[in-house]
Amino acid sequence: MRARRSARFPDHDYTTPGLYFVTICIKDRREALARIGDDGLVLNGFGRIARDCWLEIPEHFPNIGLDEFVVMPNHIHGIIGIMEIRDVGAQHAAPLPVPLPRNRVLPGSLGAIVRSYKSVVTKRINEIRGTPGATFWQRSYYEHLIRNEKSAERVRNYIRNNPLRWHVDRENPARTGEDEFDLWLDSLSEKTPGRGRPRTTPGGLGCCIKTPVLT
Repeated sequence: MRARRSARFPDHDYTTPGLYFVTICIKDRREALARIGDDGLVLNGFGRIARDCWLEIPEHFPNIGLDEFVVMPNHIHGIIGIMEIRDVGAQHAAPLPVPLPRNRVLPGSLGAIVRSYKSVVTKRINEIRGTPGATFWQRSYYEHLIRNEKSAERVRNYIRNNPLRWHVDRENPARTGEDEFDLWLDSLSEKTPGRGRPRTTPGGLGCCIKTPVLT
């Protein structure tokens, strides 16, 4: 199965203002967050934790605006808007002591936001199931820098309709085809040298909710 690739700019500063499409997957693609059936997408308890923690991100990173997002059975898609950083301060959302990797994650950067989110979701889920220290998310995450409004709308439409297209979702181990959206992302990766690598952090009704992203 072909994995989703990050259409990333190797020299881009991921603390700078912009819109980023992010995908975060469960370890081994286990369907631990929700199910999709005749009654649509239904979150379980872990999925509701993932949803609620996503909505809490702006409370801990004041320079962040949330756009469309969805919690899927084994992953979450979302658009994160990074606004101008005046005072990055402490990274309050991460409740667990997380050692910095060799390539330091800058405070207020996209990597810091994702790391913090994954950490707090993992902590809350491990508290419920009594598995302290257990891994919940896969090590990497995937991001795409959204360059214009046309691309932004395409990503938003994909997120809104993702539950309806689970049968061709690249993260679905039983998918029956290829989603045109993934082919589009692949084409962006191929056009820019240095793209196509997942980002790494230490360590998906979902609510398709759109909130204003400040520019």
